[in-house]
Amino acid sequence: MNWNNILISLPGIILGLTVHEYCHALAASKLGDNTARDMGRLTFNPLKHIDPIGSLFIIFAGFGWAKPVQFSPENLRHPKRDKAIIAAAGPLSNFVLAFLLITLVRLWLLLPQITSNEAVILFFYSDSFRFVMNVIFRAATINIGLFIFNLFPIPPLDGSHIVFSGLNLSYETEIKIMKIGGPLLFIILIIQNTSGITILPIGRMISAIVGFLL
Repeated sequence: MNWNNILISLPGIILGLTVHEYCHALAASKLGDNTARDMGRLTFNPLKHIDPIGSLFIIFAGFGWAKPVQFSPENLRHPKRDKAIIAAAGPLSNFVLAFLLITLVRLWLLLPQITSNEAVILFFYSDSFRFVMNVIFRAATINIGLFIFNLFPIPPLDGSHIVFSGLNLSYETEIKIMKIGGPLLFIILIIQNTSGITILPIGRMISAIVGFLL
């Protein structure tokens, strides 16, 4: 067990999952459904959103989950459109968060070009500050991963909800698909993480996006 890896990854996981689920709840509330708000999910308190087992999976297996935000489609003003917006709000929030974090890293890397003050450079490039920037960079990559992973159109990921919103499916049918798709996705990820077979090229996509943003 690599405790240093856990220490570096945990802040990004907590931040990313909390923002992701909060934005699902916020979007639902803005679109007319207060189910998530009434359940206490319209908050930045990570204890309301984090699933301990799902977080451990992110650290050790490269994928994981938080507590899903619930909403009632019948309360939405435009159910088909609004379900897609609610689903997209989570991963898009992770991309925005990653962009802001990458910007901080980029500014840090450019610091020697911005100032020639030796004391300032020594402080911001000290071992302790390098560790902080490492945590920030890891948080950015985790959030890019959450953005990409959740947009795959495989139940029960957000991408599947976006696809479902464009189809004339009943809510009961969607639930049935989720029950089938959830275990299937889990099997796919287990195979990918244990066999070396690349089914979902998440790692390469993360590297490409982070490299572009830097």
